[in-house]
Amino acid sequence: MTSSHRTPRRRTGAAVALTFAAATLGLAGCSGSATAPPAHAGGGEANLSLPETLRDGSVTILGMNGLWPLYVGLVLCIFGLLFGVWTYSKLKALPAHESMKEISELIYTTCKAYLVKQGKFLMLLWVFIAAVIVVYFAMSGIAAWQIGVILLFSLVGMAGSFGVAWFGIRINTFANSRTSHAALKGEKWGVHDIPARSGMSVGMVLISLELLLMLIILVFLPVDLAGKCFIGFAIGESLGASALRIAGGIFTKIADVGSDLMKIVFKIEEDDPRNPGTIADCTGDNAGDSVGPSADGFETYGVTGVALITFILLGVAQVAGANPKLQAVLLIWIFAIRAIMLVASAMSYFVNEAIAKRSYGDTDFDFEKPLTSLVWITSIVSIVLTFACSSFLLAGNGVSANLWWQLSIIISCGTLAGALIPELVKVFTSTKSAHVKEVVKSSQQGGASLNILSGFVAGNFAAYWLGVVIVALMGLAYMVAEASNLDAALGTLPGASAVFAFGLVAFGFLGMGPVTIAVDSYGPVTDNAQSVYELSRIETARGIEEEFQKTYGYTPAWSKAKAMLEENDGAGNTFKATAKPVLIGTAVVGATTMIFSIILFLAQNLAGEAPLTDLAQVAALLSPIHAPFLLGLIAGGAMIYWFTGASTQAVTTGAYRAVEYIKAHIHLDEKADVKASTKDSTEVVEICTDYAQKGMLVIFLAIFFGTLAFAFVEPYFFIGYLIAIAVVGLFQAIFMANAGGAWDNAKKIVEVDLHAKGTALHDATIVGDTVGDPFKDTSSVALNPVIKFTTLFGLLAVELAVSLTNQGAGVVVHVLAAVFFLVSAYFVWRSFYAMRIRGGIDEPDGLPAEPPEPGDASTASTKNLAQAGAMR
Repeated sequence: MTSSHRTPRRRTGAAVALTFAAATLGLAGCSGSATAPPAHAGGGEANLSLPETLRDGSVTILGMNGLWPLYVGLVLCIFGLLFGVWTYSKLKALPAHESMKEISELIYTTCKAYLVKQGKFLMLLWVFIAAVIVVYFAMSGIAAWQIGVILLFSLVGMAGSFGVAWFGIRINTFANSRTSHAALKGEKWGVHDIPARSGMSVGMVLISLELLLMLIILVFLPVDLAGKCFIGFAIGESLGASALRIAGGIFTKIADVGSDLMKIVFKIEEDDPRNPGTIADCTGDNAGDSVGPSADGFETYGVTGVALITFILLGVAQVAGANPKLQAVLLIWIFAIRAIMLVASAMSYFVNEAIAKRSYGDTDFDFEKPLTSLVWITSIVSIVLTFACSSFLLAGNGVSANLWWQLSIIISCGTLAGALIPELVKVFTSTKSAHVKEVVKSSQQGGASLNILSGFVAGNFAAYWLGVVIVALMGLAYMVAEASNLDAALGTLPGASAVFAFGLVAFGFLGMGPVTIAVDSYGPVTDNAQSVYELSRIETARGIEEEFQKTYGYTPAWSKAKAMLEENDGAGNTFKATAKPVLIGTAVVGATTMIFSIILFLAQNLAGEAPLTDLAQVAALLSPIHAPFLLGLIAGGAMIYWFTGASTQAVTTGAYRAVEYIKAHIHLDEKADVKASTKDSTEVVEICTDYAQKGMLVIFLAIFFGTLAFAFVEPYFFIGYLIAIAVVGLFQAIFMANAGGAWDNAKKIVEVDLHAKGTALHDATIVGDTVGDPFKDTSSVALNPVIKFTTLFGLLAVELAVSLTNQGAGVVVHVLAAVFFLVSAYFVWRSFYAMRIRGGIDEPDGLPAEPPEPGDASTASTKNLAQAGAMR
C-alpha cells in the first residue's frame, strides 16, 4: 500500500510545533508581565485548601477519629482491585479452543499496538495542558515545588485513564474467546456469565483505582496542596479520557463502516476472515467500546467528585456563624459513601447472579433480563445503604439533625436515574422495542432512506423523554433543597445549595458505578465473541467434533452456538446504549457544579475585599440582558455542531481509505486462504490508527485554543459558552446515541429474527447501521469528556484572564483572545479541509469521476476531464 494517507502528518506536526511555541510565548508573557494577584476568600482553584478540622481530630464519628471511614475506604478499594485480579485469573483459566485463543490474542496484539501509540500521543497533548497549569499557578504565587506536585498528579490522572483502558482490553480479549467457546456447549448461562464477570471486573477495578487515588490525595497530602492536586488530577484524567474516547471512537467506526460495507459490495458474511477489515473491526470494538468507555468512566467518576469537593471547599460554611467542622464532615461523608457503593455493587452482583442462575439455569432465557435485574438490585441496595450510612456519618459534630436525610434523598434521585435511564433507553434501542421494529418495517418498503428517517425519529423521541426524566429528578432535588432550607444547613450563600444538590444528583448517577461500567463493558465482549467464532473457522477444522468430545466431553452445538452469540450481541448493543446517557448526564449535571466555582470567583472579584454575602451582583450579569452571556450561549451551541461534524469527517475519510485498501486486497476466489491475513489486517489497523490520531489532534487543538479564546473574551461570555456546550451537548449526544442504537439493533433483528442476511432488506439496515456507527460510538460518546475537560480547563483559563485584567493587562487579554481564536479557527478549518478525501482513481482535482455510459467508457472519461478543465 502507498503511504499517501500518512503524508499530512509532517505538515500537522509542524503546525502543532509552531502553535505550541506561539501559545507558550503568549502565556509566558502573561506570567512575566504580572505579579501574583491578591487571594480572596471565595472562589479560585489556587485558593483550594482542605479544612484543618479534617486532620486535627476535632471531627468524630461514632466516638472515633473522623478519618476512620476514609481508612476503611482505602481497604475497600484494595479489596476491589483484588476482586478484579481474581476475576481476571479465573477468566484466563476458563477453557477456550486454541483456534479461538489465537484470534483473541491477535486482537489483543493489535489493541496493544494501538494503545502504545495513543500513550505517546497523550504525552504530546499533556504538554499543552501543563503549560497552562504552570502559568496559572505561578501567577497565583504557588511555590515551584508545589506546581511540580500538581503536574505530577495531572500525569497520575492521565495514567489512571490509560491504565484502566489497558486492563479493560486485556480482560475483554480473554473473555471473548472464552464466551465463544462456552457457546459451543449449547447452554445460554455461560454465554451470559463470562461477559458479565468480565464487565464487573472492569467496573470494580476502575472505580476502586479512582477512589484509591483520590483518597490518597485527601488523606495524605498537605491540606494546602491537596485541593490543588485534585484539580491537576481531574484535568489529567479528563485529558486522557477525551483523547482515548475521541480517537477510539474514530478508530472503531472507520473499521466498522469499512468492514460492514464489504458485506454489501461483495455479499460476504459478517466477520468473513477473508475481509482484511474484520480484525480491524474487532480491534475497534475494543478501542472504541472498551478503551474509550473505561477511560471515560474513570474520568467521569473522578471529575464529578472533584466538582463536589470544589463546591464544599469554596461554597460550604461561607456565611457568618457557619459550623467550622461542616466542610470536613461533608468530605468524609462523600468519600465514605463512595466506598460503600463499592460494597453495594459487589454484593448486588453476587446476589443477582445467584438468583439469575437459579431462575434460568440451563433453560432458554432473554439475555437482557439478568442485566436489567442487576441494575435494579444495585440501585435499591445503593439507596438503602446511602440512607443507613448517612444517618451516622452526618450525626453530631454540630451538623443539622436533618442533613442526613436531605442529602440522602437528593443522592437517591441520581441513583434512581441510574436505573430509570437504562429502562427508558431500551424503549428506543432494544431489539424488542416498537421504535426499533419500526425501523425494520420502514426498511422493508422504503429501503435505506426510510430506515434512516425512522432512526432519526427514535433518536429525537429519546432526547425528549430522557430530558424530561433528567429535569424531573433534578427538579425533585431542587425542591428538597428549597423546602428543607438546605442553604442554612450547609452555610451557603442564598440559593447556592441548589447547585450542590445538582452535583449530588450527578454523584448519585455514579453511585452504582461498577455496575454501570459492567453492563457497558458487556457489549464489546459479546460483539467480539461472535467475531472470534467466525474468524476461528472452528467448524471446518478436521476432526473437531471428536476432539471436543474427547477433550471437553460434549459435541459442539454449531447452529445453536451461532444463534446464541448473535442474540447476546443484540443484548450487548442495548446495554452499551443504556450507559451512554448516564455518563453524558453526569457531564451536564456535574458541569453545573464546576461552573459555580467560576461564579463564586467572579462574585468575589466584584465584591473586592469586602465579605461576600450574596450572589445578586453576579446573577444580574448571568442574564440574556447581559449581551456577552447570550452570545456565549450561541457560541457554545456552534461548537457542539462543529465537533460533531469534525469527528464524523475523520471517520468518513478514514473509512474511505479503509474501503479503498480492502477492495484492493480482499481475495474471494476459491483458492484463497480462508484465514485472516495478518499483514493486510495490520495495514487496515494502521489506516484506522493514523486517521484516528490525525482527527483527534486537530479536534483537541481546536477545543484547547477555543477554550482559551472564549475564556479570555469575557468571563460571562465564557459561562454562557460552558452552559451551552453542556445543554446542547446533552441533547445532541442523547439523540445520536439512541438513533445509532436503533439502527444497530434493527440490523440485528433482520439477521437474527428474520434470518434475512444477504437480502435487500439486510443491505438497507447495514446502510442505516453505518450511518449510526459514528452517531453512537464517535460523536455522541466523546461529548461527555469534552464537556468536562472544557469546563475544568476553563476554570483555570477564565481565572487567569480575570487576574490579568485586574492587573491592568486587559488589552493583552483581548489580543490573546483574538490570537487564540484565530489558532482555534485554523484547526476548525483543518478538521475538514485537511481531513477531506483526496486523490483516488480518475479524480482530477479531487472531483469524483462521472460513471461512463454503457459501452462508451472513453467518451465518459474525456467528458469528465473536459468538465474538470472548464471548472479550473
